[in-house]
Amino acid sequence: MKFLKFVPVFIAFSTPVSAETLTILHTNDFHSRVEPINQFNSGCKPEDNEAGKCFGGYARLISAIKAAKEDTDNVILVDGGDQFQGSLFYTRYKGQVAAEMMNALGYDAMTVGNHEFDDGPEVLREFIETVDFPVLMSNADLSKEELLSDVLMPSIVIERGGEKVGLIGLTPEDTPDLSKPGKAITFTNPVEAVADEVKKLESQGIKRIIVLSHSGYQIDKIVASDVDGIDVIVGGHSNTFLSNINERADGPYPTWIRNPSGGKTAIVQAYAYGKYLGRLDVEFDDEGIVTSALGEPILVDGKISEDSALKTRIAELAEPLEEIRQKAVATTKAPIDGDRNRCRSQECEMGNLVADALLDRFKDEGVSVAIYNGGGLRASIDAGEITMGEVLTVLPFQNVVSTFDLLGSDLISALESAVSQIENGKGRFPQVAGLRFSIDLSVEPFAGRVSDVEVLTGDTYEPVSSSDYYGMVSSDFLRGGGDGYSVFENKAENAYDFGPSIEDVVADYLSENSPYTPKLDGRITIK
Repeated sequence: MKFLKFVPVFIAFSTPVSAETLTILHTNDFHSRVEPINQFNSGCKPEDNEAGKCFGGYARLISAIKAAKEDTDNVILVDGGDQFQGSLFYTRYKGQVAAEMMNALGYDAMTVGNHEFDDGPEVLREFIETVDFPVLMSNADLSKEELLSDVLMPSIVIERGGEKVGLIGLTPEDTPDLSKPGKAITFTNPVEAVADEVKKLESQGIKRIIVLSHSGYQIDKIVASDVDGIDVIVGGHSNTFLSNINERADGPYPTWIRNPSGGKTAIVQAYAYGKYLGRLDVEFDDEGIVTSALGEPILVDGKISEDSALKTRIAELAEPLEEIRQKAVATTKAPIDGDRNRCRSQECEMGNLVADALLDRFKDEGVSVAIYNGGGLRASIDAGEITMGEVLTVLPFQNVVSTFDLLGSDLISALESAVSQIENGKGRFPQVAGLRFSIDLSVEPFAGRVSDVEVLTGDTYEPVSSSDYYGMVSSDFLRGGGDGYSVFENKAENAYDFGPSIEDVVADYLSENSPYTPKLDGRITIK
């Protein structure tokens, strides 16, 4: 494992902003949370919002941004990607609401997240043509994708406080596994791409360089350690919470990494869903060298008032969504846990619900096993009434059900791939029904991490036979090889990829089993 050199962090809770200081305000992984969210990152009830119990939403975020700008004129507002996907606002309006809101908030630039490709290059181009700021991505060859080659830039130079600042965009190298960019785009190594852009900017005399990255905290640390000349990386994708004062933080804000020449790069990220507004005050000397970088994410909670004009506009946009969103489908006796970290690393309650719903719907059609990716679960659900809007917040991707047959040996191979990146928090982790297995994390990926694989037959579990076929149910996204499930794409037989929508299957299952009781029953064992 590569050793990354951390620089000690000195925390200042009050940062005097001088003429040589650039204030970076930043967000990432907003995921269409246009309205305020509750503690489970799902929709907030109006009465709870009025009581100050909720977080985020564009109307509150714009107030936080205005307040943060009051003590400095030398400021930029940037985004680390994944504005798309996550609520009915995206389902109905695609990227147009995000474009309108980001223009209203005054963003200066953003990088492309993998979910910006969820509806292909067409929707991304419409978004880019609508926003008033540049959208960046350096690590891809766009020459064969005519819809994006002339509008999506690798880097840009802006001016603040009389100084030029270079901004570079970065997106996940495995975006073809995570979304639908099409076959015309070739994604490339992030280190090499950023290094090339840094050299290009430095050749133009640019001394202040910021990378807007949607590659995740771990990749950002590698980029920082391998590339000279980066002052700050504003991150996204891993939904990482960095803080100097919160004991639940994943690391310090900023996280300092030494680069090959002995310089240092500050890495920041601000969790997700608009719950925090990141603020980093970066002081440069006359040569463009960072002398300090201090800050802390700002909690966008009920203490921050909502902008009335933007709140009114959002209410107008929400009107067509209300009938679907408010439809009650069931009740639950307790919260259903869909925590991102748990669902990507172990059996989780939301994963069991979705997998059980899929298996229950198709068990009479010869299906024995359901597999759904943990990364496809985007929220928890609180106790009490469950609305269709909440189901759609958990399952926002409009995937449909796929059924197919798979050899037992290929099923085991698929599971090995699915658990190969637990340490990196990848969304491919399998949530299952009709199946149980063990994972040994002391074993290297693809070297036998998975063992004791058994399929439920009647009332008993029986070991998987490598030479037998098993009826499978999953999403069309995984069946098409998404999230690393190439085995499903290449080895499935008798595949049918045009079933009902996943969210409707889950809503029906909840209705039939209301009041629902969340459960964990040991179907996945971590050794």
